[in-house]
Amino acid sequence: MTMGETFPTPDLSHLTAEDYEHVYEPAEDTFLLMDALEKDANFLRSITPSFCLEVGCGSGAVITFLGSILGSRPHYLCTDLNPRAAECAAMTGKQNNVYVQPVLTDLASALLPRLENKIDVMIFNPPYVVTPTEEVGSHGIEASWAGGVKGREVMDRFFPLVPKLLSEKGAFYLVTIEQNDVEEIGSKMRAFGFTMDKIMNRKAGPEKLAILRFYPCKRTM
Repeated sequence: MTMGETFPTPDLSHLTAEDYEHVYEPAEDTFLLMDALEKDANFLRSITPSFCLEVGCGSGAVITFLGSILGSRPHYLCTDLNPRAAECAAMTGKQNNVYVQPVLTDLASALLPRLENKIDVMIFNPPYVVTPTEEVGSHGIEASWAGGVKGREVMDRFFPLVPKLLSEKGAFYLVTIEQNDVEEIGSKMRAFGFTMDKIMNRKAGPEKLAILRFYPCKRTM
């Protein structure tokens, strides 16, 4: 692969305005996450993943994009609490010739213990917007952005699952905004045995987005 190789943005023409009333429509955070994965394409290929997982898949655009980078060898799994999102993600994969397997579950709880320490690439664009706690955790479109206190209530619930899911060679990519307190996230994840790199950032309106990459402390990048 040559430096700077680019990969096609997934075709989402099968999704309708009605779908986007129920499922998060790809936006700046989605495309920044895709850009980070594209930038890491050489690294991602070098670890020859067997299992890739997107938590909270929405339209399925990002897991499908990952499939365009890594090809047909890995298994592509995605999770969501929203049945409409699971359906859209499967359709997005099919539209782009990537076989995506959606699982209806809270975060990734249904994948354990079967896939314990078997996920080689894990991606999560969580609900990160600071909102009142009572807005967190619906099964509808609001669940895609409402993050509660510090915008962290959902991701903080997920962090303890990372050491249970990620393989020794694995990498975990997380979308955050400044209000989420990236340094504190780094400290939490260090306590779970992970090193954090901030690999990409971008300003989108009032939000300062950042993509964080985590990998086991015992491994060097």
